[in-house]
Amino acid sequence: QVQLVESGGGLVQAGDSLRVSCAGSGRNTVAWFRQAPGKEREFVAAISWSGYTHTADSVKGRFTISRDDRKNTVSLQLNSLNADDPGVYYCAARSSMSVASREDAYTYWGQGTQVTVSS
Repeated sequence: QVQLVESGGGLVQAGDSLRVSCAGSGRNTVAWFRQAPGKEREFVAAISWSGYTHTADSVKGRFTISRDDRKNTVSLQLNSLNADDPGVYYCAARSSMSVASREDAYTYWGQGTQVTVSS
């Protein structure tokens, strides 16, 4: 059983940076999704156990996913945050070695961490 715990969310100003982390990643492919109020959850980025990454076009160049297997953690660095970025950020894991952007491709989910951006 994989248990994922997100941390690092908070309130920041537009233009600031934030790092959210997901503990419990194990030897799994891990993805980050986010959900803004009133909107559907959307894919942000994913990283395979081997380190291959896939990032959504909407955040490419601003967000970076990485993993530290010694710490059993996958992190998402969020830079240049703007009004499109607030929401609950969830990490999810799947045992397959390939990345995926569909929610139903992931078996395990964390409870989420809130990111708020003030203008």
